[in-house]
Amino acid sequence: MSKSLLLEIGLEELPARFVEPALTQLQQKAEQWFAQQRIAHGTVRPYATPRRLALVVEDVAEQQADVSEEVRGPAKKIALDMSGNWSQAALGFARSQGMAAEQLFVREQNGIEYVYANKQSKGVATAELLAAGLKTLVESLAFAKNMRWGTCDLRYARPIRWLIGLFGTEVIPFTVAEVTSSNVTQGHRFLGKETLVAEPTGYEATLRSQFVIADMAARRAEIVAQIEALAARNGWHVPIDEDLLTEVTSLVEYPTVLNGGFSAEFLQIPQEVLITSMREHQRYFPVLDGNGKMLPFFITVRNGDSRSLQQVAKGNEKVLRARLSDARFFYVEDQKMQIATALAKLENIVYQVELGTIADKVRRIVRNAGAICRLLQIDEQTSRAVQRAAEICKFDLVTSMVYEFPELQGVMGEDYALKLGETQAVARAVKEHYQPRFSGDRSPSEQIGAIVAIADKIDTLVGCFSLGMIPTGSQDPYALRRQTAGIVQIIEEHALDVHISQLVQIACEAYRAAERLKREESVLQPEIADFFSLRLKNTLNERGIRYDVIDALLAGGIDDVRATLARAAALMEVVAEPTFKAVCDAFTRVVNLASKHTSESDVINEQLFLETVESELYHAWRAAHEQYDVNTATRQMSAALQALASLDQAINRFFESVMVMAEDANIRNNRLTLLYVVARDIKSFADFGKLVW
Repeated sequence: MSKSLLLEIGLEELPARFVEPALTQLQQKAEQWFAQQRIAHGTVRPYATPRRLALVVEDVAEQQADVSEEVRGPAKKIALDMSGNWSQAALGFARSQGMAAEQLFVREQNGIEYVYANKQSKGVATAELLAAGLKTLVESLAFAKNMRWGTCDLRYARPIRWLIGLFGTEVIPFTVAEVTSSNVTQGHRFLGKETLVAEPTGYEATLRSQFVIADMAARRAEIVAQIEALAARNGWHVPIDEDLLTEVTSLVEYPTVLNGGFSAEFLQIPQEVLITSMREHQRYFPVLDGNGKMLPFFITVRNGDSRSLQQVAKGNEKVLRARLSDARFFYVEDQKMQIATALAKLENIVYQVELGTIADKVRRIVRNAGAICRLLQIDEQTSRAVQRAAEICKFDLVTSMVYEFPELQGVMGEDYALKLGETQAVARAVKEHYQPRFSGDRSPSEQIGAIVAIADKIDTLVGCFSLGMIPTGSQDPYALRRQTAGIVQIIEEHALDVHISQLVQIACEAYRAAERLKREESVLQPEIADFFSLRLKNTLNERGIRYDVIDALLAGGIDDVRATLARAAALMEVVAEPTFKAVCDAFTRVVNLASKHTSESDVINEQLFLETVESELYHAWRAAHEQYDVNTATRQMSAALQALASLDQAINRFFESVMVMAEDANIRNNRLTLLYVVARDIKSFADFGKLVW
């Protein structure tokens, strides 16, 4: 027999950003509790609004599952005394398992005899466990910020106002923060009323009758449907920002979409400013025409029904008018500032105490960008543009608009730079050097912005590693993981012929010149290489590369990002072929024996070859090595791998006919050197021994 279970936590309105994480926690913790208690159940359905977190668990067994298990105790030699009676160790083990010593038995395992207890436990009624279990679930939720209220000791995101614990039609009594559970819920704060929930499966319908859509997915879909219907009626295009949609869904219980307007004179402000102001301050959706241009309208979502929508729209319009007036004022005032004045103000803004000001960082970016241009042999005209973009890339940080809306950094830089006479290419680089800002974001569209972006990101990375500020767990205040992934993405998408070690060296030299390098480059290079390796591992995982292929590739080194990605593609082309395993076996055998090579020399003496197969392998390797070098230089990694694979027959014949570890030291070392040079090429591609067959 089974019943459904309902747990509802009624609260004062939660901050929108707390709702989804809390609901996820509640569901996970509930599923873990049921598993630990051996209680079978069906689907767990989560529900949440700003005023409630709830779960309906279907088909909950009315009794725990019985358990029967054998528990191993001490070894027999310890469990029995000299007289053959149970020792204190055995008696203590029996007591710990809740049984008499007579119930113990002996059984052999791995050649040793142990004492065992056959522990059986009868499942208890689920209803007897739920009171303590539901109380624990409610109290165990963690929030980013907590508060206390009244005389309660419990710290929670918001005060708890009601609780429901309902198993079938039976109320499960428990108390949290002086609130005792019942079967009564609250409807919409203004449209609904206090309502009895007869049984868990009717929970969602009961709340709907009280103007609450408890299912977040359903509420989200309702908002989207209403926006799309309103847009279709007016011939508008409404881009729906997913983060904003999630936030709005967590702010309302009964959504009704409405629209309002604002004066067309505000359209003189850059579109990004208008959209950001609407989104960040008012949670409004912008309205665009068919060409993506802003229209003087907005869409918002009311937590209520359709009554008096015109009055609600007027109130929203009044508030927005004030916001846009502020934005227009900031925009006009910012344009009175010259770039040189803005750059001077950066001298007073601390970037990081030990790394200097933002102005110090800009000087390092300029130096880094110049070095990268020289490394890439960029033409003089482009280099000048890179230099100028690097010099002014942070000037908009001191503007009023960016102070008000930090997410507009770069966007306002481009707009103001154009108005102050900078070229389109330089202005665009100022905007795009922050890209990619997040996973899935675009790289800078042009090489100028790409170089400045790398110069900025590698400065941040090396500076933080120099101070030992290496991300651990979720702590990454300078977004070093994102910066590293951005460098990888830019190098690949712009096909830049640059290695990670070269970038680290460039940044270290800039810090050394400014006397701010806290640890030596020799220490930083391997640490940063490992950090890039982890980011590349994530990139390859996202592209569906097999985990063993990734491990094999990373062992071959990641300094050349483009080559690493090309090696991944080449290896994935052949790793599933049945014949490739034999090739890998040959490679692995070479690498294993080559590890015995201890000489610093890689010179091979053909005069010491005693067998024909030695000479065959040597000449086969020389031909393959030449092709391997040519193809790796151009990152033609499929061809490079084919060149290596062509050695497999010569390798196999060599091992069939030759005893590598010959008694004669000269012959032995010559053979090991031959294997060493072959293994060097193999290992530079991948550690083929890590592949799983």
